[in-house]
Amino acid sequence: MLTRGGCPKNMMSIRDALEALEGKWKLLILFSLATGPKRFKGISKEVEGISDKILSKELKNLELNSLITREVFDTFPPTVEYAITPHGRSLEKVMEELHFWGLAHRKKIMGK
Repeated sequence: MLTRGGCPKNMMSIRDALEALEGKWKLLILFSLATGPKRFKGISKEVEGISDKILSKELKNLELNSLITREVFDTFPPTVEYAITPHGRSLEKVMEELHFWGLAHRKKIMGK
């Protein structure tokens, strides 16, 4: 796509994807949920460096974009679990490519 040029529709679809996944946390949260449903604190522990406030905001945004589900259980106190949706799992190839690009980028920049 980069070598052939693009059209405005390509630009729009890329913008849509970037808006749904903007920031440094959303893909890491999805990666955390890839192994199964988790509660808030479980995600918080796996995604190092994220504050509870930001995690809460990102989870709401991911839910709005149908990338995760939020299930509230009738317990006391209420138990809430987050799970990745099939739509969220559709990002697996993107995340894999980002992983390989990140490895190559680190090698190029760090010289290792």
